[in-house]
Amino acid sequence: MSFKTRAIVCCGTGGPEVLEQADIVLPWPGGEGDVLVRLKAAALNPADGFFRALGPYIESDAPLVLGHDGAGVVEQVGAGVTRVQPGDRVCFCNGGIGSHPGTYAEFAVVPASQLVAIPDGVDFHSAAALPLVVITCWESLYDRADLQAGEHALIHGGAGGTGHMAVQLAHLCGARVAATVSSAEKAEFVTGLGADKPIFYRTRDFVEEAMAWTGGRGIDVALDNVGAGAMQKTFRAMAPYGRIVTLMGTPADDAEETAYVQNLTIHNVMMLTPMILGLADRLDAQARTVEQGIALLADGKLQVHIADRFELADMRAAHAKLEAGGTMGKIVIHIAD
Repeated sequence: MSFKTRAIVCCGTGGPEVLEQADIVLPWPGGEGDVLVRLKAAALNPADGFFRALGPYIESDAPLVLGHDGAGVVEQVGAGVTRVQPGDRVCFCNGGIGSHPGTYAEFAVVPASQLVAIPDGVDFHSAAALPLVVITCWESLYDRADLQAGEHALIHGGAGGTGHMAVQLAHLCGARVAATVSSAEKAEFVTGLGADKPIFYRTRDFVEEAMAWTGGRGIDVALDNVGAGAMQKTFRAMAPYGRIVTLMGTPADDAEETAYVQNLTIHNVMMLTPMILGLADRLDAQARTVEQGIALLADGKLQVHIADRFELADMRAAHAKLEAGGTMGKIVIHIAD
């Protein structure tokens, strides 16, 4: 049996123009533990642009439907599902890397173990925008770097979708937070989220600023969300035995071998790894992280800033906005009321 739904598919690789509306067939009924979700909202992430431009991680004959983050209402459940029921409001991070369809669609089939209940008072747009970034930042700062109260943290791209979540989580654990920004508006934004030190990286040397801010000691934990050049420069801003987490892949050391001499610990965080490799225990752990994040959202201790909203049919415009950069917070897709 199968279930047909309207979706946005990639008709090739390239720019936003390769995104087209089409009807696709979902594998429903799926397994006993699967759930059919009627989507209300989805969110964009930089990885979406990567897969659109270069192709999916998992090659298959199925149409490529992008989108990892989704929120909606349970429509039907598999025979073995007991933790959710039709009518429940849920969010999740699942699909969108090839083979299994993502969330650029009116419906999605999701393992019940990946679904997280949306608390009362949290809207679908905010719930859809949360999962990937909270998983990424939680693993980066808490699980991998073990950021502690009183330590100094440096968040690159502090006003972006990932950065603005990282600033908040660093602040919530009691760390002192610096964030690189490009404008006064973004400086005000990150300060409102808990940053102690906005650093205007376009006009000031962020290494000098970080060293002055820490009294010459250096940064304990840094999150790189920019790339090799910024990360290599960050080596010089770190305290001895500091910890760096990169979302962009590990570059070589700089010419002075600063990372080696300073005895820095470098972590790679790629939150799609469990989905790519089918690591069920890690996927379950990620869902539990989303549960903790959405509880903080419901309690007002965390926020997801929505920079812009687009309709599903306007996905090309949404991707153009994503590629233009400079967005404060997340871009979300409204799918249904």
